[in-house]
Amino acid sequence: MPLSGTMLAVSAFAEQVTAIDLGTSRAPQSLSRSMSLASGTGAGKADRVFSDRRTLAASGTEDLDLAGVLIDAFGATITFARIKGLVIAAAAGNTNNVVVGAASSNPWATLLGATHTLTVRPGGFVAVGTGVADAIGYAVTASTGDLLKIANSGAGSAVTYDIHIIGASA
Repeated sequence: MPLSGTMLAVSAFAEQVTAIDLGTSRAPQSLSRSMSLASGTGAGKADRVFSDRRTLAASGTEDLDLAGVLIDAFGATITFARIKGLVIAAAAGNTNNVVVGAASSNPWATLLGATHTLTVRPGGFVAVGTGVADAIGYAVTASTGDLLKIANSGAGSAVTYDIHIIGASA
């Protein structure tokens, strides 16, 4: 099933301001990146997407199997061979953090390594994208390197997070 309008964009802007003798000095600083992907599996292309809002019980964890278990919006099973974009956003109402990475077996290690994690604080988000010239992206190896662990950092309350994965089947 072809994808259309696949895009990931991130933008940051800040301006430092200070008073000087005869006015105000400003130093605007910005960084923006975006990628638009055509439908397919090569460089600058994607043909699979998974998007969901999920909740983990207090101290709960789950392993998202990127190769053959996730279900797309039309009920079809998705097998990613390469991840081109990933966005994870923790709900603002969470008390605990959402921890990403370090599955105990078969970890998807091409992004964070096998044992590293990333903490997404309540209301926070993380976004990762590849360049449009990148044909490889973040490789997924079925059965040995395909589990993305998501964990609730603490006891006492559940956490909710949104996840959006864009990738290719080959």
